Amino acid sequence: MLKKQEAASHIYGPVPSRRLGFSLGVDILPYKTCSFDCVYCQLGRTGRKSGRRGQYFSSRDILRQIKEAIDKNRRIDHITFSGSGEPTLHTGIGNLIRKIKEMTDIPVVVLTNSSLLTRKPVRRALMAADIVVPSLDAATAASFRRVNRPLPSVRVEDIIGALALFRREFKGRIWLEVMLVKGINDSPSDIKALKKAIDWIRPDKVQLNTVVRPPAEKWAEPLSRRALDKIKKDLGGRAEVVVDFQRRPGSPAVLDIRRTILAMAERRPVTLEDITSSLGRKEKEVRPHIETLLRWQRISRQKHGDTIYYTPPQPPARRKKTPGQEAGRARKNP
Repeated sequence: MLKKQEAASHIYGPVPSRRLGFSLGVDILPYKTCSFDCVYCQLGRTGRKSGRRGQYFSSRDILRQIKEAIDKNRRIDHITFSGSGEPTLHTGIGNLIRKIKEMTDIPVVVLTNSSLLTRKPVRRALMAADIVVPSLDAATAASFRRVNRPLPSVRVEDIIGALALFRREFKGRIWLEVMLVKGINDSPSDIKALKKAIDWIRPDKVQLNTVVRPPAEKWAEPLSRRALDKIKKDLGGRAEVVVDFQRRPGSPAVLDIRRTILAMAERRPVTLEDITSSLGRKEKEVRPHIETLLRWQRISRQKHGDTIYYTPPQPPARRKKTPGQEAGRARKNP
């Protein structure tokens, strides 16, 4: 059986990424610790909604695991701070980036929801990164609150201003991510406001995304490729539609298959193709390990659209009481 401490690793992958090739994920926060509760989040609803920064985990342990992963894997295209929460909430992220840069030439990427970029210490902490991928899903207050469900103190106007300031300060690349949800933040007025904000921020790229993996809210639906292409045209030359990752040769081989599958599924819903690409193994080699993890109830199978994803175990559904059972309970507790 898998040990509990193994599942708590701060490192996962390398996993196939649509934008970053084979990315070694670095997860430095407790599960779902975030300042947002986005309707599309593939990890589900936010359990620990917070804007308070702290030293959540030991930087020494995180760096040791990164070093071991670098030494073990034949191919890592990027080292990416992402995982199960907002990484800039960890007060040690700046030191972690600098220490990684001392041990390897692999580019360091930070995925952030942008909410803490309003704080100077956070912007300063990210200066050593090679690429920062901040999110801006909406540029109007109403749509921002509908799609991201932020802490009450977080205002989209402040985030846009902070992104523009960060662009002037940061010497690396900024890839602005926009996650579009059908009927929530894709109206003509939303896109017009977004274009105005993008023209002010001046990112190197604008990457349009939509709801592909199972979202926190089942009603959060994706845009069609045609709709994305139109929005891309409306936003101008910096914009691109992020396409699905295509498997490339030279995938890293990983010896402990079950542990790797578990680590991937705990951070985001993954498909069989994701797993085989990350492991560098054939489908027939991987399937028995998936079935074992399903049997042990360490992962679960979830269908979204026409695609099967593997996720953490789902909580058992509550059984609804029949009217007769409710009446019996009322008689016992008058």
